[in-house]
Amino acid sequence: MMGQLFAYDPSSPLIFTQFYFWAFFGVVYAIFAIVGSKRHMRNVFLFFASLFFYYKTSGLSILILLFVICSDFFIAKRMVKASPGTFRRKAWLILSVCIDLGLLCYFKYAYFLSDVLSSLTGADFKVVDVFAQFGNMIAGRELFDVDKIVLPVGISFFIFQIISYSVDVYRGDVKPVKNILDFGFYVSFFPQLVAGPIVRASEFIPQLYKDFSLSRRQFGIAVFWILNGLAKKIILSDYIAVNFIDRVFDNPLLFTGFENLAALFAYSLQVYADFSGYTDIAIGVAMLMGFYLPTNFNSPYKAPNPQDFWRRWHMSLSRWLKSYLYIPLGGNRRASFGTYFWIVLFALIALILSGSWVVSVILVVAGLSMIALAYWRESSRKKLFSNINRFITMLFGGMWHGASWNFIIWGGLNGIGMIVYILWKDMKWGVRLLLTGLCAVCLAALCHFEPAPVWNILKVWMFVVFTGTLVRFLYHLVRPDAMGAPSSGMDSVRRRNRPRGRDAWTAWLGTVWAIAQTFTFITFTRLFFRSGSNLDPATANQVAWNTARNMVAQIGSTWDVSVIPDVCSGYWKVFALVVAGMAIHLLPARLKRRYRISFASLPLPVMAVLAALVVFLLYQFVTADTQPFIYFQF
Repeated sequence: MMGQLFAYDPSSPLIFTQFYFWAFFGVVYAIFAIVGSKRHMRNVFLFFASLFFYYKTSGLSILILLFVICSDFFIAKRMVKASPGTFRRKAWLILSVCIDLGLLCYFKYAYFLSDVLSSLTGADFKVVDVFAQFGNMIAGRELFDVDKIVLPVGISFFIFQIISYSVDVYRGDVKPVKNILDFGFYVSFFPQLVAGPIVRASEFIPQLYKDFSLSRRQFGIAVFWILNGLAKKIILSDYIAVNFIDRVFDNPLLFTGFENLAALFAYSLQVYADFSGYTDIAIGVAMLMGFYLPTNFNSPYKAPNPQDFWRRWHMSLSRWLKSYLYIPLGGNRRASFGTYFWIVLFALIALILSGSWVVSVILVVAGLSMIALAYWRESSRKKLFSNINRFITMLFGGMWHGASWNFIIWGGLNGIGMIVYILWKDMKWGVRLLLTGLCAVCLAALCHFEPAPVWNILKVWMFVVFTGTLVRFLYHLVRPDAMGAPSSGMDSVRRRNRPRGRDAWTAWLGTVWAIAQTFTFITFTRLFFRSGSNLDPATANQVAWNTARNMVAQIGSTWDVSVIPDVCSGYWKVFALVVAGMAIHLLPARLKRRYRISFASLPLPVMAVLAALVVFLLYQFVTADTQPFIYFQF
């Protein structure tokens, strides 16, 4: 019995929705209550508790975690001894980043890279687990499977977190941690270890040396976040996934176009509820121990444009990509060597793998146009380079999520969406109307001469966009002095200057329209995200592409609208939860803060009763099989 408690069981990892995790946390918190007042003892204890948590979650992958903790700790100590700006200091940084990214690429992208190399060269590259081979060699017998690489849980999160530490030490933004146990605790803190948020060293390391502090209200807020996260995960994410979404994505051709479209929109809620639910629980658990993790979500489906969406969604990753990729590429100022290198490399790979002369022509024309624009119009050069850097950043953001072309396409679409918005907001309404009209006409022509489901989907969406643009254009002709909808989130400055009366209603409707269009765009890009998720890396590319193609075929084909009432009645519980979840998500932030504080201020007996009622309600929605968090695979 004791052996089972301490042994790794792949079928029963320690995740937040299991009783075993809360039993584990209960023991940890009881011991923490004893050692919490002694900083060093507290950090050491939580470090070893976190290692046990990761072992129970990912087995022998704990060796990878321990290796990067040791390597980056000692490399940072050597780095800081070299003078700033010297080659020696930079060489230590390069070594650290190469080790970390090398491990990440090997475990996460080996199958993807072998597929790309096989396609480019025609050779048959095989993936072999060299670590398993080494383990078998030491053991003297076949203990491990060498034919398959198992992705360590959460490797993308702790690798990115540890890279940020090395870069910040190199830049002089933080001082290296003196004690390897403290450093190990920073890297492996169990609430956020396997699915974030990605915590930068400057945000967390100072907390290592602070005394434990937890006020009565902070305790209530922590309990609220835990219950809120569990409700998101179990009620919204797991229930609608098991009872509707997974069925459709597993075999799209068995379901109608309406069901495929409904599953796609429902998945947008599922992935948000799943990931933000994990973050809420992580924030609450960490807060109970006196540690504070950064906010990772800020009502992302309230975003009126793709750029604002990425300021609200997975905020810790967005900040990481901005600080350690976008700005080093040149940001919004210039193009660097990396800008040209990556854009040429991605273009060449797309060109070779596509095997299409149409793609070749598009890439060549786009490349020559960008070069000409940068050369002849100096005023456009800065904006051009900024958009290229932004697009490259989003491509890498897609690659971070998974080793599949579907994730790269997803990242690229988000990058294109951001660029289109940046160009769109500087256009006059007449130009917007002309462009959307031309796009709608071209798509209608494609549907007529080259009929395909994807053209039908884009045609319908573009005619909707054109109609909205036409209404806004006519309104601006009648009232040229009226304010339009804000192009980004409603901040305090806009609140002070928001229009009054009829113009306020017009601005509000414009914002609602922008939010609806952004949500639709983000949802359709998720077709590629969901299709590539939860798949064996060895077969991810082909299976994901087939799923995406079949869903597009169903959504873009002629619908039998007579079955829609039957579908709605058959899945009414799922659809009701989706509507309720989106309604709660769209509530004003001040209202959410008010009921959060109200809960935290309740007397402890009342809070305990409410918590028990919530747990009882959650139990009614628990599915037979444990549903892992979606972002565990990343």
